[in-house]
Amino acid sequence: MVKLKFDAELGRLAANTIRFLAADGVQKANSGHPGMPMGAADMALVLWTHFLKFNPTRPDWPNRDRFVLSAGHGSMLLYSLLYLSGFDVTLEDLQSFRQWGSRTPGHPEVGCLPGVETTTGPLGQGFANGVGMALAAKMTAAQFNTAEYSVLGTHRVFAIVSDGDLMEGVSHEAASLAGHLKLGNLIYLYDDNHITIEGDTALTYSDDVAKRFEAYGWHTLRVDGHDQQAVADAIEAGIAERKRPTLILARTHIGYGSPHKQDTAGVHGAPLGEDELRETKRNLGWPEDKMFYVPDEVRTFFRQVVEELQKEYRQWEEQFRAWQAAHPDLAERYRREMLREVPENLEELLLQVHQDAPKATRALSGEVMQVIARKVENFVGGSADLAPSNNTYLKEFDTVAPGSFRGRNFHFGIREHGMGSILNGIALYGGFIPFGGTFLVFADYMRPAIRLAALMEQQVIYVLTHDSIFLGEDGPTHQPVEQMASLRAIPNLTVIRPADGLEVALAWAYALRRKEGPTALILTRQKVAPLSRPEGFDPGLVLKGGYVIAPENHPGRLELVLVASGSEVALALESQQKLQDIGWSVRVVSMPSLEVFRAQPEDYRRQVLGGTEVPLVVLEAGVSQGWFEALQRPFRMIGLERFGASAPYPVLAEKFGFTPDAVVSKITRWFSR
Repeated sequence: MVKLKFDAELGRLAANTIRFLAADGVQKANSGHPGMPMGAADMALVLWTHFLKFNPTRPDWPNRDRFVLSAGHGSMLLYSLLYLSGFDVTLEDLQSFRQWGSRTPGHPEVGCLPGVETTTGPLGQGFANGVGMALAAKMTAAQFNTAEYSVLGTHRVFAIVSDGDLMEGVSHEAASLAGHLKLGNLIYLYDDNHITIEGDTALTYSDDVAKRFEAYGWHTLRVDGHDQQAVADAIEAGIAERKRPTLILARTHIGYGSPHKQDTAGVHGAPLGEDELRETKRNLGWPEDKMFYVPDEVRTFFRQVVEELQKEYRQWEEQFRAWQAAHPDLAERYRREMLREVPENLEELLLQVHQDAPKATRALSGEVMQVIARKVENFVGGSADLAPSNNTYLKEFDTVAPGSFRGRNFHFGIREHGMGSILNGIALYGGFIPFGGTFLVFADYMRPAIRLAALMEQQVIYVLTHDSIFLGEDGPTHQPVEQMASLRAIPNLTVIRPADGLEVALAWAYALRRKEGPTALILTRQKVAPLSRPEGFDPGLVLKGGYVIAPENHPGRLELVLVASGSEVALALESQQKLQDIGWSVRVVSMPSLEVFRAQPEDYRRQVLGGTEVPLVVLEAGVSQGWFEALQRPFRMIGLERFGASAPYPVLAEKFGFTPDAVVSKITRWFSR
């Protein structure tokens, strides 16, 4: 915490600097959201200059406070603060807001500017990311701090959240879990400005937010968001509260200072306009003819703030070095985990789990996960109340609970959306490889978080079980048919649907080594038998996304290629035998991952699929969307373009044509020889 004298006049001047940097940036772009930065400038200033721990010359130092602008539409607020605070952000960056190739996109994005902790804009996501960061901090502190040294995870997570954030369901899920876990390192400022795009929040929103959050187990405070001293007092009270997360309800005025647009929806998502901007500057005593103006006193003030913060950083650095010297074993573990290293012989270790007896791939995955947990100490996660079904519980390790953060298992409760967003926060925090489990059909509940993990290039692993109509009697409400196609449509998400234990082991190895984005593992409820492969088969071929699992019986005469994923690979192999019995020369390709296969060289893809004149038939118990893009050639599909039904899975296989006889019948009708 920076100990600077609180000067009301300087505070007013600095807050207006933030207001007009934001308003000028939006006006120059002729696009954006000026109202929120103008209204939140006072409380943001107080937080950043008197409480937030950061170092602009080392923006990624581990024990910095995290700041999340969950109200990401107000991105110019964050960009202005980063510029004033000495981060690698230039005036030109502010002036190129929302332009092609600029580092200041319309909503904050990880990787564009130092100091941006998460990609926000879809409302509620940043709120939940912050919960994940606070949880990760508690776990880091529990694992690495010692009796004499507390150098990691002792910081706080701050956020500015909006009415929209608190309306979105994901924030309810995350707030409930944060209260349950008593995350006292979490302090959120609620920009309570009463305005959304359509008008006053009273149109749709009459919650007593304070009572709601108190019911979740939060500490709540109310302040005038433009009274800087009151905001400072509230933040101090939030910091003093160690056993509950804090929500500070700060009543603000959107578009603060605008003579005609303050407190209106018109200032939410559109520039003030040249005339109104000049009038607002006049109203607040600001030079009307200056754009992107920063008074010398404000520059000096922020420079003093940074100088004080760097003193704190240097003190921390000395303690960190002393901790490293005193505990080299912990320091080495920390180094490995921050790099997310995995054993060099990972594939070999996981392939030892390969079983000979028929088992569901969810069960095989659970066995592999136990080995991973022993070998990869930063492998953490849980399920949305489905661990017994997903087989995701790490049996040799404790559960994270209120006041107990040394465990590796989470109980997320029935909160898929919150789980996905919290996992993103844990991944963004650094040092962890998080996973989350649910049924594949419920991936729809956390799709926004999955999409953001892909956009942010975060290593998150999704364990999605009950992968097709073959889960059986639960019926079409629980039987995914379009979910695989939907997930495959997300750029930078790798979807892997393994067919047996060998593919499960290698799917996990792939997910653990893939650091530049998320991976979804799609697993069966029903048992599958281990598959036969050619003599001398190289398991590494699985990591190419698609490979020949059973070659044609007449080399040089290839008449048909059957391509399948998951449990349908066994069906393809049985169908191959029946077709060969009647004289066909058929190849079977197992394709656990379309994305990985598409990334292979063209020569390899042609080698696997044969020439373009060879017919392809794809077998997958789902919709066909996405397959053409992967195969890039005509094919026939034995799949589903409708919802499933409630019945035992052998009956469903017969009724929907997923039996060897039905497959052979369709193929012989489709193709003449």
